[in-house]
Amino acid sequence: MKDRYKFIGPAYDFLSSIYGGESIHNCKRAMLDTEHVKPGDKILIAGVGHGKDAIKAAELGADVTVVDLSETMLRKFKEAVDKHPQDLDIRQIHSDILKFEEFEQYDMVIANFFLNVFSEDLMLEILRHLMKCAKPKAKVVIGDFEYPSGNIINRVLQKAYWYGAVSIFWVVANNAMHNIYNYPKIMEELGLTIKDKKQFRFLGLNCYWSIMGQKQA
Repeated sequence: MKDRYKFIGPAYDFLSSIYGGESIHNCKRAMLDTEHVKPGDKILIAGVGHGKDAIKAAELGADVTVVDLSETMLRKFKEAVDKHPQDLDIRQIHSDILKFEEFEQYDMVIANFFLNVFSEDLMLEILRHLMKCAKPKAKVVIGDFEYPSGNIINRVLQKAYWYGAVSIFWVVANNAMHNIYNYPKIMEELGLTIKDKKQFRFLGLNCYWSIMGQKQA
C-alpha cells in the first residue's frame, strides 16, 4: 500500500495550524461532546491523521476504531496516544477504507478532512461505504472545507482559500483536484437526515464546517 503522506504526514498538524489556526482542529472535534457521544458508543474514524478527534472520542468513553491507509499518519497518531496521560484503548487499522467491512457496527462514523482527498466519484463510493458501517439511526459526521456561500466576494475568497490547500496536497500527495463538495446536499441525496451543522471561521471567512447526518432506521 503506497503511503502518499510519507513526506508531508509528519508535518500535517503543523501545516493545519498554519493554514487554519485552531479552526481545523475545532471542526474535527465539533460533534464529539456528551450530547452526541455516550460511554461505550462504537465510533469509526476514517483517515484519522494525527487523531485529535479520535483521542477526544476516547476521552468521552467511546470504543474507537481508526482506519488509515497511511502508515506515517498511524505512526504519528500512535505517538500522540502513547503520550496521552490516560490509558486510551483505540483500535488502529492500517487499511484501505473500502476493504474495511464491519457493516452496521458503529454508532457514529466520522470522516474529517478525508473525503476531499478523492475525486467526486470515488468520494461518493467511500461515503456510501462508510454509511454501510453505521448502524441504523447512527450518526455520520463530516468535517471539511465549507461550500462557498454569501456574497460574491465571500464566495471568491472561500474558493481561493480551498484551491490553495488542494493545490498543495495535489503536488505533494497526488490528491485529487476538484471543486469544494457540498456535503449537506450530498448527504441528503444519499438518504441521511441533517441533524446538526457547525461553522468555523478563519481570517473572517466561514472556512470550515462540521455536518452531522443520521442514517435511516
